[in-house]
Amino acid sequence: MPIEKKKLIEMYTTMVRIRTFEERAAKEFAAGKIPGFVHLYVGEESVATGACANLRPDDYITSTHRGHGHLIAKGGKTDRTMAELFGKKTGYCKGKGGSMHIADVDIGMLGANGIVGAGIPIAGGAALAAKMKGTDQVAICFFGDGATNTTRFHEGVNMASHWKLPVVYVIENNLWAMSTRTTDVSNITNITDRAAAYGIPAVAVEGNDVLAVYEAVGKAVARARKGEGPTLVECKTYRQRGHSEGDRQTYKPKEEAEEWKKKDPIPRFRKKLIEMGVLTEKEADKIDQEMLEELDKAVKFAEESPLPDPEEALADVFA
Repeated sequence: MPIEKKKLIEMYTTMVRIRTFEERAAKEFAAGKIPGFVHLYVGEESVATGACANLRPDDYITSTHRGHGHLIAKGGKTDRTMAELFGKKTGYCKGKGGSMHIADVDIGMLGANGIVGAGIPIAGGAALAAKMKGTDQVAICFFGDGATNTTRFHEGVNMASHWKLPVVYVIENNLWAMSTRTTDVSNITNITDRAAAYGIPAVAVEGNDVLAVYEAVGKAVARARKGEGPTLVECKTYRQRGHSEGDRQTYKPKEEAEEWKKKDPIPRFRKKLIEMGVLTEKEADKIDQEMLEELDKAVKFAEESPLPDPEEALADVFA
């Protein structure tokens, strides 16, 4: 079924919004305005965008340490997201979560997580709740290639499979787990091969093609809504920046990085939309400019927002 023009433009806008946010976050971090660490999503925008474009507001997602893109794709606001990175009171977690633990339950974003693979059991819990309540809500669980070598992956997927939970596992295989190449720690080339052990379907797609991601995850979401259980979708993509800001990526072959930069998902999708007659160059430029202006306002909002009061240090802490 053809995708509506409005939906295509929304997806392009989301991808540009994420990229613009991340590039601005890098700038503000370098200027010393953002405390802690930031792990940026530059180069992977099509995965979060294509996947979340299939979801309803009441569906759930769980995220990773590289989670700004997931939050924005699920409907998160750039001003509150930036305020959270700045550690300000107006942020999504009142400045206490920061970059790696940002969440907004109101839009179904159950949290970024500094523990690799920790979103897997959380997504399973959300999916189990949906099943027990008899709703047709779905949870999408984002995680990287490195997380598939943790016990959380094996235990979480096995349980979700056995209980036929409405969860879709979206693996962002960007080839590198921090500074370790995926193929150096695993004897399989395609992570999808692991799905057979749990009796669930799996598909590998080109993660830098937002329409391929949208279609594959769409089928998995539809399957989950019908009560047919989990699906594993492996999106082969590439992070253009370091594992975190400050990582010089000396472990990556320059030729590899250059080759993947040619596959950048945003100019690729922009070109396709123009060829399809969905957007003109001028209209695409306007979206790009609007996102730059939106991020100027987001940073201003963050800079002008108050810090949390010291007395609030233990508020909202439950464990």
